[in-house]
Amino acid sequence: MTDDERRTRQPLSMTRRYRRGLILTGLLCALAVLAAATVLFQRSYAERIDNYLMQICHGYAAAYEAQDTHNATTLLNLLPEDRPLRITLIDTDGTVLYDTKLGSYIVDVNGDIYAAQTDLPNHADRPEFQQAMANGSACITRESETLQLETHYYAVRIDLPEGAQVLRVGEDVANIWGLSTDTLPLLCGAVVLILLAATLFSWWLTRRMVQPINHLAEHLDTIEADVPYEELIPLARTIQTDRKLREDNETMRREFTANVSHELKTPLTSISGYAELIETGMAKPADVPTFATRIHKEAQRMIALVSDILQLSELDSTQASHSREPVTEMAPVDLAALVKETAQNMTVNARRAYVTLQYDARPATVRGSRDQLSELTQNLCDNAIRYNRPGGHVELRCGVGGDGCPYFEVEDNGIGIPQDSQTRVFERFYRVDKSRSKATGGTGLGLAIVKHIALLHDAKIDLQSQVGTGTTIRVTFPKNS
Repeated sequence: MTDDERRTRQPLSMTRRYRRGLILTGLLCALAVLAAATVLFQRSYAERIDNYLMQICHGYAAAYEAQDTHNATTLLNLLPEDRPLRITLIDTDGTVLYDTKLGSYIVDVNGDIYAAQTDLPNHADRPEFQQAMANGSACITRESETLQLETHYYAVRIDLPEGAQVLRVGEDVANIWGLSTDTLPLLCGAVVLILLAATLFSWWLTRRMVQPINHLAEHLDTIEADVPYEELIPLARTIQTDRKLREDNETMRREFTANVSHELKTPLTSISGYAELIETGMAKPADVPTFATRIHKEAQRMIALVSDILQLSELDSTQASHSREPVTEMAPVDLAALVKETAQNMTVNARRAYVTLQYDARPATVRGSRDQLSELTQNLCDNAIRYNRPGGHVELRCGVGGDGCPYFEVEDNGIGIPQDSQTRVFERFYRVDKSRSKATGGTGLGLAIVKHIALLHDAKIDLQSQVGTGTTIRVTFPKNS
């Protein structure tokens, strides 16, 4: 499926899927229960038939054995006129002496039956006969190949003076398929009723389950407190975090826009004012160079501000892509060489501010972007110089800590940062001393850039400062980075 098809595809209805699933589950359960009930009923019915045949067979066998004579006539006289069961008397060699279903009998002149003509084949190969002769009794069930019936046989061996005979009692009953056919209308009716019940129940249950979710969507402000189901807690937390992030981003965007407008408005007003004085001729010829210098200074300030804004925007974009997939343009960077280079580049600024700049560069290597790390070290060094006092000192240090993690550290004895401002100095356009920042030409974005570069390198920033004593900022990089 293509991305366009995924975007245009309509989402599935959870309510419909739940209802279909419940109805299907109800139908399958009903069919399974009915099938199991049919099997169990047929098995129970078969066991009762076998027990009944055993009792009848043993009863007739005992009565037959107690008679003086043992032939078909004797057995026939013991049987009732109504013979619902099939009773068979089999001789020792398997010859059928009597059978109630197929037998015909010869009557002598005195009216007595002396022989039976059954027209049945020899039963010596029948399993119930063989088992009865061997074990004394046998219980056998045979399936009909054409009819949906099964015949239950119970046979018992009768030990007579003339020799052993086998008395067999049998009955035809419907097998499981026959029972299913007989009860098919009832089963269909039961399935229909179960489907109706499952439909009504699924409608009620899905409405009860989905309604809290719909209610949840209407109250996103309190979504974490109103989660109806435990499984929705991760989703609620994600939504709440996303909403808070969006709100924070929107607040940051508004503050950023207002700050940029304010920061640009001040130099633009100065440039416009000085340019207007020169344009209208109100400025004295002796003041023109001074005004031009001020215009150039404000223009440089605007250029620095725009440059920092563009760099911060680029870092934001890089950080967004870094959160989705690791940055591959990372290479080993010699942190000691970078510190030396930064100290050399910032020497002129330190001299102008009457600040002593020193460095202690011990071997350390980090994996990252050299340009970004250079920007980080220069911004921290520039900040330490800018917010220092004449006669102060700044020291740059790098190396590997006791935990094996590379670090870069800037220490100064400048004006320091108040405790309540230490958590905010890395925000964009935040200034501890706004008048001093503008006097020294700061844009208020230096530490924000440092923060973003540190995040891109998975580094941790630690700030320790005391008003009037100085500030120490340590950037610790991951081990083996």
